[in-house]
Amino acid sequence: MTADVGMTAPVPRDQAQRRVLTVLVFSQVLSGAGLAAGITVGALLAEEMLGSTGLAGVPSALFTAGAALGAVAIGRICQRWGRRPGLALGYGAGALGSLGVVTAAALANVPLLFLALLVYGAGTATNLMARYAGADLASPARRGRAVSTVLFATTLGAVVGPNLVTVTGEVAHGWGIPRLAGPFLLAAVAFGAAAVVLACLLRPDPLRLARTLAEDTPAPDAGDGTAETAGRPDRRGLLTGTAVMVLTQLVMIAIMTMTPVHMSAHGHSTQAAGLVIALHVAGMYLPSPLTGLLVDRVGRQWVAAASALTLLAAGALAALAPPHSVPVLAAALVLLGLGWNFGLVSGTAMVTDALPPDRRASMQGLVDVGIAMSGAVGGMSSGLVVMLGGYPVLALAGGVLALAIVPVLALTSRTARTAAVPARTLVDAPADATPRADADGKGAPHDG
Repeated sequence: MTADVGMTAPVPRDQAQRRVLTVLVFSQVLSGAGLAAGITVGALLAEEMLGSTGLAGVPSALFTAGAALGAVAIGRICQRWGRRPGLALGYGAGALGSLGVVTAAALANVPLLFLALLVYGAGTATNLMARYAGADLASPARRGRAVSTVLFATTLGAVVGPNLVTVTGEVAHGWGIPRLAGPFLLAAVAFGAAAVVLACLLRPDPLRLARTLAEDTPAPDAGDGTAETAGRPDRRGLLTGTAVMVLTQLVMIAIMTMTPVHMSAHGHSTQAAGLVIALHVAGMYLPSPLTGLLVDRVGRQWVAAASALTLLAAGALAALAPPHSVPVLAAALVLLGLGWNFGLVSGTAMVTDALPPDRRASMQGLVDVGIAMSGAVGGMSSGLVVMLGGYPVLALAGGVLALAIVPVLALTSRTARTAAVPARTLVDAPADATPRADADGKGAPHDG
């Protein structure tokens, strides 16, 4: 039988979930600094090396395209061998790509820069895909909060990283490397450290344990309609969650990518741009605990709809912001990050609800391919839109595009499902479960 909520002694699944979240939090704090490098100086480095504002969106497009390729590879590795090897290898690739960017900048080698940015994208893909690992062992009623815990952990590194642009730039300059390559030195260290942490400490593997629990726990007579009880994907939920995340990613990447370039063109320093991006990243990750609670208590679709309205407000504010006003631009970018956060947490919960554990990782990898490719489109097109129509046109168009989330929700919503997932999970471990060895020799329970 399933464990009572009021039991004082936690079941092995709960113990494993706490350990998994602790390790993921530690690795996300590290990797957040690596994630921040590309979004802070990537466009500026490309503009400097290529000599064209119209091509300043190329780095964002490249590392998001690399994230798409990385998401496929990481998803397949996770599907076959578990979350630990998949995430550790992804961060390792991100560290290698970061070193490649530094080398390309030092040699003024544009083809190498493009290749390195593709590889760097694997690190950014891993940073996002780690949220799925946090949800593997979570009950449906707590899934939003589990996802948000992993995202929140990224805040420290991702907010501190942009503010180290000047410091890391001076370090790079002292080594004879262009200043704008400095943040990628930090990214190499951060991604490498995250890879080591996950490879050594992410035990038991959350995905493999979730599969074992799903196999060992008999399905009850009455179900909640989730894919875990049905044993087959819920296509409608999968498509809805994917569409929400794809649209929010496209809008966020497009506006965010060109904001430092827009600020630079109006005389703002790199440090001022770094501050605005740091505040934007705080908006992306800092509200995660509240977002997760809203997703679980209010409902996935309501939070997704709030994402559309928040992104519209962000785009309108950015379009109307005086070019020389850092506070107004910062406020717009904070709203942009918040809208993205609403969409990512709610969409991730929808996608995870829709997938049974035995098919989860590979399908989640494909979902993140769509997210990454939408980011690549947003990054590549953003420079061209700014060159042809200006930054206000880009910002306003992005905000209006975000409203497409609302009809998507209306068209794909399930009339039979309530706004919030029932609190009782149907895949909890039995109260008398005891550990049995998985391939690593630890962590998987069976019916005692």
